[in-house]
Amino acid sequence: MVAILVVSMIVAFIIIDIAVRVITKKMEVAKARKERLAALDIGLNLDFTHEAKSLRRVDVPNPLARILAVDDEPVILDSFRKILVVAGYAVDTVESGREALGLVQKNKYDFVFTDLKMPEMDGLDVVKGVKHFSPETDVVMITGYATIESAVDAMKFGAMDYVQKPFTEDELVEFTKKCLIRRHDRIQKQITPTVRVITTERPHEHEFVLPGGVFISNGHVWANVTVPGLVRVGVDDFARKMIGRIDAIQFPEKGRQVKQGEPLFYIKQGERKAAFKSPITGKIHLINSELAENLTWLEKQPYEKGWICSIKPDQLASEIEQLRLGDKAAAWYQQEIKRMRELLAPQNGNGHPSTITEIAQLVEGQLEEMDERTWSKFAETFLG
Repeated sequence: MVAILVVSMIVAFIIIDIAVRVITKKMEVAKARKERLAALDIGLNLDFTHEAKSLRRVDVPNPLARILAVDDEPVILDSFRKILVVAGYAVDTVESGREALGLVQKNKYDFVFTDLKMPEMDGLDVVKGVKHFSPETDVVMITGYATIESAVDAMKFGAMDYVQKPFTEDELVEFTKKCLIRRHDRIQKQITPTVRVITTERPHEHEFVLPGGVFISNGHVWANVTVPGLVRVGVDDFARKMIGRIDAIQFPEKGRQVKQGEPLFYIKQGERKAAFKSPITGKIHLINSELAENLTWLEKQPYEKGWICSIKPDQLASEIEQLRLGDKAAAWYQQEIKRMRELLAPQNGNGHPSTITEIAQLVEGQLEEMDERTWSKFAETFLG
């Protein structure tokens, strides 16, 4: 009987604690909403014309992100401002692209939301300008149904995504939340342009690493000479970090004779695949079949367990001189980083990469979200 009473009291305490937490949370949400609505009223009564003629600014305490919205329709901006301020964002709004680019040069924004069709300067020019002046700022297109195709084209110049108008309050809040999650994920995965030669097995995160004593081929295949005179090969750190998710590996056939520069194995990501070429000439001695069921080894233990196959070399003495090792490989990696940034740069009107200053960072798994053209260009440029 006592035990039942004790259990009942514990359950009652738990229920009361949960109820208190729920009520407290609701009160905090209500208080935050009231404060944000007050900030909205205050902000709309302040004069910021010294910064931009049409600028309206609303700051909130501890904003989720700072957003600049540009649209030539004031009613759209009014709706946009109220919805996102109440949702916890600090919002600036202007009615022209020129004003927006002027503010981007003076202030730090996490996002710029820009209408696609505007007089004087359209949304595409705003995208180009923002990515030039503030590469780390994410740009989102605001578009009507008739201009969706143009909005998608704008993504080739660096826009993150697009939102269709008219939109409901819930739709805009949910869309912006997803954009914020994507931004945080991208920032977390940013890779510094540092190249480090290491002696440990585990690669460092968020930078490119080269293992000491391991050779690197022009096609981004690593080669490690083992004691019996065999050569183990695998995907190097640069290619793996740029490609990101690897869904499957197409292994070569054991016993097959392969020449240096011939396709050796393929990695698959969804419906597409990329060929990696053999760094040396020889006979395929052994296949790492366990890797097929343990693809995380490619990331966690690439040189111990993440090798693809081993080769019995025919011309190792002469061919190994064509591979890179240590500081020589590190210097080459820096060149490859520059080329990769150029490949991913927004295209200018002539179809050529824009200036390198318009690129913020390389991101792990960057090719996962790229189109087939970029994937093919990567394979041709870096693995060919």
